[in-house]
Amino acid sequence: IRPHYSRKAGKMGRVVLWLLLLALLPAYAQETYDWIVVLGAAQYGGRPSPALERRLQAALHLFREGRGRRIAVAGGKAPEDLYSEGEVGCRYLAARGVPEEALFCETRSRSTYENLLFLKPHLEGRLLLVTDAPHLPRALFLARLLGLEAEGYPVPGNYPLGYWAKEALYRLWLYLGLRPQGVFSSRFNASRQPSKRARSISARRRLSSSAASWRSLSLAAWAS
Repeated sequence: IRPHYSRKAGKMGRVVLWLLLLALLPAYAQETYDWIVVLGAAQYGGRPSPALERRLQAALHLFREGRGRRIAVAGGKAPEDLYSEGEVGCRYLAARGVPEEALFCETRSRSTYENLLFLKPHLEGRLLLVTDAPHLPRALFLARLLGLEAEGYPVPGNYPLGYWAKEALYRLWLYLGLRPQGVFSSRFNASRQPSKRARSISARRRLSSSAASWRSLSLAAWAS
């Protein structure tokens, strides 16, 4: 008798688990967006980095499932690079069957903030941001600051603790009222950052001159 009840309980447990998973599915699983937006990550010699490829594969999967009508890929290039992240991403998607008319390539931005800022004039309607899970909260925060109607798709992965910690610090930087174009903004300028002392002085000056107004915008966006 006991094995019978054990098997029955196991089946009931699996049913309950599936019901919970279905109840917790995010809104994007049932909706269609005007744009799927792939945020920038590195490219190497015209080929997407593993991080960028994960994002592109997620966007391609969402597009094929009908979750978005078009795909925008954002990201510029370092001075020594021949290709931008945006064009590499668009070429990757086009080679896998996404029609040219369903693609938009942004090729000038150098940070998450610029990804969204430079895309804003070209995108209308509801957006689904596709990026790494640790990066997504900051991306959504910035999208709200810019007045974009955006939700997020977190690309799963085995991300190191340091990545999560770094993103938490970036968000703290924003919560303190510092502008996104500040010290932590660009992937392409790491080798040309000013000295630690210069960064500290610059940060204090920006904080004293603009923190109050920017903080009010940040809090309003976060609360909305």
